[in-house]
Amino acid sequence: MQLTDRIGRRMKLHDLHVLMVVTQAGSMSKAAALLNTGQPAISRSIADLERALGVRLLDRNRHGIAPNAYGRALLDGATVVFDDLRQTVRNIEFLADPTIGELRVGCSVFLATSFVAAVIDRLSRRYPRICFRLVTAQVEALPRELIERNVDLMITRKSSPVEDDRLDYEFLFDESYSVAVGAKNAWARRRRVDLADLINEPWVLPPPRHPTGLVAAEAFRASGLDFPPAAVIAEPAEVRISLLATGRFISIFPDSILRFSARHPELKVLPVKRPLSRIPVEIATLKNRTISPLVQLFIDSCRQLAKRRTK
Repeated sequence: MQLTDRIGRRMKLHDLHVLMVVTQAGSMSKAAALLNTGQPAISRSIADLERALGVRLLDRNRHGIAPNAYGRALLDGATVVFDDLRQTVRNIEFLADPTIGELRVGCSVFLATSFVAAVIDRLSRRYPRICFRLVTAQVEALPRELIERNVDLMITRKSSPVEDDRLDYEFLFDESYSVAVGAKNAWARRRRVDLADLINEPWVLPPPRHPTGLVAAEAFRASGLDFPPAAVIAEPAEVRISLLATGRFISIFPDSILRFSARHPELKVLPVKRPLSRIPVEIATLKNRTISPLVQLFIDSCRQLAKRRTK
């Protein structure tokens, strides 16, 4: 019997699902508990798969059960199969009623609280039955979330000249940066400010290797200045916004936060003469994966908002 015949007649989606749960749980007993079934049924599913393929799929070690090379290869294919099925079901749901469905968006925290939040607000007003699931992660970790089908698309800053060839990228806008203070800060009333004027002020900045920290370092270097000693080093933008609201501190933010954040009225952009660097923001989808109508709807809304933003 040919392998394709064995797949069609003997390999079941249920057994593939069992294999995925077993490898995630690390044992058949844990998988049985998760699937609310008995361990013999779990063993039977794994045995059926191994008979259909003619190879062992799992190895035992002191930590439990783990897939071998054959098992990992099957799991990679199973991930694609189940992802395609989920996409198909979503497409059918969308065709039946284009106002419902779940969309999983991967992005950084700062984009989630600014540009992405603005897109979601626009869409949810028109389609209140769409569920948006945000998966936030560091920029470097987002491609993996998309490749492993944990998200449907991602909105990200371009972190390096080399982009993953498994993904399709589309430019949305150049993210510009500004120096900002709280509305009560005395610098907020100045009509012209040089970076040199601010060198001895209390700065609250992200870590030096954070994208915003790199932009800040480049701005001071371009002005012939040393990087100022930060009074506070904090990565979350929310922390820096809270400190600026006291009227004492100065920081640098992406303009998306200043424009789209609900706390924007508490901040004032300083008219610093030298413009800061720009970083492209892109939307990425998986190559060779059908774009669902819901994903397309979100992409179109991103394009519209990005176009308005650049005017």
